[in-house]
Amino acid sequence: MTDGKLLLYIAVMAGVTYLVRMLPFVIFRKKITSPFIKSVLYYMPYAVLTAMTIPAVFTSAGGDMNGIIASLAGVVIAVLLAIKKSSLVTVAAAACVAVYVVGKVLTLI
Repeated sequence: MTDGKLLLYIAVMAGVTYLVRMLPFVIFRKKITSPFIKSVLYYMPYAVLTAMTIPAVFTSAGGDMNGIIASLAGVVIAVLLAIKKSSLVTVAAAACVAVYVVGKVLTLI
């Protein structure tokens, strides 16, 4: 990759990032009073984060059946601990340990 292409890529990404951050200020000049629009804007980050995270969770341990089962075990542990209101570090660590242990057990079978 040449320096010119790299600078072009950086400039395009800077422009796209700027547009994404600038457009809400241009579109919504007045205070938003619609409850529907407010709720959409409130829940949008959670929906986008979920849509980006869930596919990565189920493919991170491998695309085969053992990887999916290990990933599912990690998700179940994470959800159970989150429901019990455990800390984020505890949930993440326990989910990682669950994926590791289940993955190792499945490779032995």
